[in-house]
Amino acid sequence: MPKRQISTLMLLLSAVALSACTTKDIRYASEQIEPSVRISSRYETVEVVEVTLPVYAASEQIFTQGADGAITELGPLWADNPARAITLQLARDMAAITGAMVVPEPWPFRGRAEARVDVRIEEMLATADGAFRIAGQFFVAPENAGADRSGQFSISVPLPAKPTPSQIAAARSAATSQLAEKIATAGLK
Repeated sequence: MPKRQISTLMLLLSAVALSACTTKDIRYASEQIEPSVRISSRYETVEVVEVTLPVYAASEQIFTQGADGAITELGPLWADNPARAITLQLARDMAAITGAMVVPEPWPFRGRAEARVDVRIEEMLATADGAFRIAGQFFVAPENAGADRSGQFSISVPLPAKPTPSQIAAARSAATSQLAEKIATAGLK
């Protein structure tokens, strides 16, 4: 094969490989929404355990659910590890809602937090019925005094019929904020 054809072929293969990489590496972050609700907390310090997610939701791919129930990759990726991102947002939002010092684990200060919040999500995706849904359980365990508390949650945020990845990211952020409010109301008050 002549040198010129090899160069052209190599250039073409490089362009195809580069375009495949850049398309797949598009990432979407959830926007920060300042909670408007204020709820007093019985605890001044709260530690949030890293959120647990179902296998599909723990990966960096954004997933959607089809009308037949199948859960498939949308294509683009989350900007951050979903468990880390949800944990950080819950801590930030619960701090804004309650005025308490709320931080993700590990607890960075001397002593221990007055309570720990553990969230276990069993469903987190854009559904076929036009909503972003998170569902699962939360647990609040006081370090010393007070009763353990727990609760279940199922939160849906409306989405358009064919949502874009940025609309899904915004809905995830809104759902997480609603979850922070629910935990503050049912578990920290």
